[in-house]
Amino acid sequence: MKERVIDGLYGAGWAAVKTLPEPAARALGRTVADAAWRQRGKGVLRLESNLARVVPDAGPEGLRELSRAGMRSYLRYWMESFRLPAWSKDRVRGGFDPSDVHYLTGGLAAGSGVILALPHMANWDLAGAWVTTKLETPFATVAERLKPETLYDRFVAYREGLGMEVLPHTGGSAFGTLARRLRDGGLVCLVADRDLSTSGVEVDFFGEKTRMPAGPALLAQQTGALLLPVTLWYDDSPVMQGRVHPPVPVPAEGDRAHRTTVMTQALADAYASGIAEHPEDWHMLQRLWLADLEPRAGAPVPAADGSGTGTV
Repeated sequence: MKERVIDGLYGAGWAAVKTLPEPAARALGRTVADAAWRQRGKGVLRLESNLARVVPDAGPEGLRELSRAGMRSYLRYWMESFRLPAWSKDRVRGGFDPSDVHYLTGGLAAGSGVILALPHMANWDLAGAWVTTKLETPFATVAERLKPETLYDRFVAYREGLGMEVLPHTGGSAFGTLARRLRDGGLVCLVADRDLSTSGVEVDFFGEKTRMPAGPALLAQQTGALLLPVTLWYDDSPVMQGRVHPPVPVPAEGDRAHRTTVMTQALADAYASGIAEHPEDWHMLQRLWLADLEPRAGAPVPAADGSGTGTV
């Protein structure tokens, strides 16, 4: 019953919000965000705890204000996502204004494949829709399996409607499919700042240890594809901003585990630079750092294999 209610609420949100005028949808998102922020639930408290690592000098009042801005950014993401299927192609093309796109277009022109790796910032769905619409470039990605299954199916259909090929995170076949797409000169996009497995790579992130997926680095090594970090943020305009960072090189020395660690740390550093500049647009309402994770009895030791591929 609970799962049916959750799926029904998402379905109602998609149906109702996408028919609203854009100013009304934004106002609704801000109202819902402020209400959630005032309730001081687990997600808001976790967001503040995470942001305390990003902005250590903020203080309690500064963190509260930052978390309120963060919740408004998070609900802007949802309002936009509910409305994206109803946006015109011109609206999608004009809804995102990234810098240094030449790294992406040049990599695609070279024909060796490109991996875009992003943190949970601003609206990664809008960035993907911009790629498929403005650049007319389809891409493959992976998605975490949600419960209920009908909700997962809803998200897959939504993203496929935006021009994405969506593969399930679980099941073991996603990595091989992504590698084939890259060897064919294609594009792969992965949200990769949070490891959903026990096989992630340990990295330093804002002065503490966490794990991030090994998949982007392993895919780049195995296929020769270009690995590009991307960060996103909002300003006061209706247009989302972003930056394509310089390519992460494959180290010339060391074994695969060493190369994977070095490359994943480079991704973490790029993410940290973007998050530090726009902390309110980092939508991390879950536990992330190892110090915050609850230990699991019998959990295997993390290893840099392909099962930690990033998720959307």
